Amino acid sequence: MPLSAFLLVILAGLIHALWNIAAKKAGGDVRFAGLTAIIMAVVWAPVGIYIGWDVVPSWGWQEWSFIGMSGLLHVLYFITLLRGYRKADLTVVYPLARGAGPLLSSSVALIFLGEHLSLFGGLGILAVVGGVFLIAGGPKLLRSLRSASSESEANHAQQLRVRKGIFYGLFTGVFIAGYTVLDGYAVKVLLLSPILIDYFGNFARIALLLPSLLRDLQATRSSWQKEWKYALIVGGISPISYVLVLYAMQTAPLSHVAPAREVSMLFAALIGGHLLDEGDRLQRLVGALCIAAGVIALGNF
Repeated sequence: MPLSAFLLVILAGLIHALWNIAAKKAGGDVRFAGLTAIIMAVVWAPVGIYIGWDVVPSWGWQEWSFIGMSGLLHVLYFITLLRGYRKADLTVVYPLARGAGPLLSSSVALIFLGEHLSLFGGLGILAVVGGVFLIAGGPKLLRSLRSASSESEANHAQQLRVRKGIFYGLFTGVFIAGYTVLDGYAVKVLLLSPILIDYFGNFARIALLLPSLLRDLQATRSSWQKEWKYALIVGGISPISYVLVLYAMQTAPLSHVAPAREVSMLFAALIGGHLLDEGDRLQRLVGALCIAAGVIALGNF
């Protein structure tokens, strides 16, 4: 991975950790997602208009199709993640989503996009995925599976909850891999601007989320009154982290960039575990070290 791409991924990971902590503190739902999407459209309008003024009019059906699909996958990812959090434990859904996403996207890049991976690069991916699971409570997931495997009726509810967590976690990971590969292809092969694919994809997200905002205007106003500070943070800085990742994909293999993105989990752990609210400091530290080692391996091989 070129040094410039490596540094972009590191910076993106820090910003990603910060806005995720803000989103977690907000405790919002689909309305929060819709409000942040509107804020993104307003705050970043000058940049989108300036860069896209001479480019967007030349777009054809192929470019707009990728923009629309990207927006759809991002919305489906977020809605699936929120639903998983309602139906199951975070320590089941989150590690599976964050671990499966880069693993799947790297596999697709290696198989279908003709990318190559060295032995150290492969070990780096495994280290990143393993570190994510440790930070997010992977051993607790295994213990939950063992305890839920009992046939007693007392464990039936827990067994169902764990199964739902596995389903929604993996399903969320599929959407993460989907938008990562799609957007990576758009910036590497179609040569679309990372800024424009994220900015105009946001309008697809607004169109999909707007019905939830309009369905209950009183609830939307209440959400805004309680969460506007966090919505401004998320809407203001979250596009930066993803655009930096897309720029990194232009010069580095997607199979390296996708797992290296999980360096955000390292920053979240170092900040204090606020993102996942886990109490096992030693486990988080070991996970952070695994991610650090994996990202270094991906950056050098």
